[in-house]
Amino acid sequence: MHTIVLATQKGGSGKSTLAIGLALAAIQAGHTVRLIETDPQGTLSNWQGRRPYAEPLVEPVYSAGDIEDKLQSLDRSGVTLVIIDTAGGTSAATTAAIRYADLCLIPSRPSVADVEATASTLNLARAWNTPFAFVLNQTPIRGQRVSNAAIVLGDEISNDLASVVAQPYIVMRNDHQDALGLGLAVIEYAPSGKSADEVRGLWQWVETRLNGGVTADEPLMISLLPASPDIVPTMFLPAPEEAVHADALTS
Repeated sequence: MHTIVLATQKGGSGKSTLAIGLALAAIQAGHTVRLIETDPQGTLSNWQGRRPYAEPLVEPVYSAGDIEDKLQSLDRSGVTLVIIDTAGGTSAATTAAIRYADLCLIPSRPSVADVEATASTLNLARAWNTPFAFVLNQTPIRGQRVSNAAIVLGDEISNDLASVVAQPYIVMRNDHQDALGLGLAVIEYAPSGKSADEVRGLWQWVETRLNGGVTADEPLMISLLPASPDIVPTMFLPAPEEAVHADALTS
C-alpha cells in the first residue's frame, strides 16, 4: 500500500480538490483507494455527502495518534492507495501524516505568498525523510508567472525541476468547483475535458514517482509556456546580470 499526503501551510491551495481528483484517477487505474480527512473543516466529508457513489470512502481521522493505526488497518484490508487531506497550517495530525507517507505533495499557486508558504511543509518532509514534490495548482493557462514559480520552487531545494515539480500543472478552470459541488471528481464531471486530462496526467506522474521512477525523460511544460505581459513579482524576476545576458542573446 502507498500513502500520499497533501499538505501546505497556506489554506486555499486546492489540497482537497487535488486529493479527490487523484483518488478517482487512481481508482480508474485499478487501485483500491481510501481518502483520510484530517481537516476539521470537513471538505471531503461534505463532498462525500453529496456524492451519488459509494467509492472512494472518506475516513475522518483528526487525532495524530490514530493515523498510524488507521494506515495499518487499511493496509491489512487490501487498500492499495491512501490519500490524506490535511488542514492548512502545521498541526500534530499533519506532522504525523507526513511522517507515515510515502510521498508528500505540496500544492502551491503561482504567487509569492504561496511559494513562500511551502517552506514549513518542506522542512517537515525533510525532517522525516519523506519524499516530496510540489504541485503547481490553480494556475493560469499560460504565462511567465507559472514558469517562474516552478523555477523558484526548484531552486529552493537545488534540485532538478523534473524530479520535484509534478507534471502537468493544474490550470484553474470552473469545472473543478462544479464537480466538487455535485459530489464528483472532475474526471467524472467532464471526462474528456482538459482538466480531466491534467488530473490523469498528474496521477501518472505521481504513480511513477511512487514506483521509484521520475518522468524526467519528458520535456518540462514550462519550456512550452509563452511569456505573458502580466506583472511578475520581483522574487520571480531574473537577476540583473541574467537579464542583461538574455537581452544580448536576443539582440
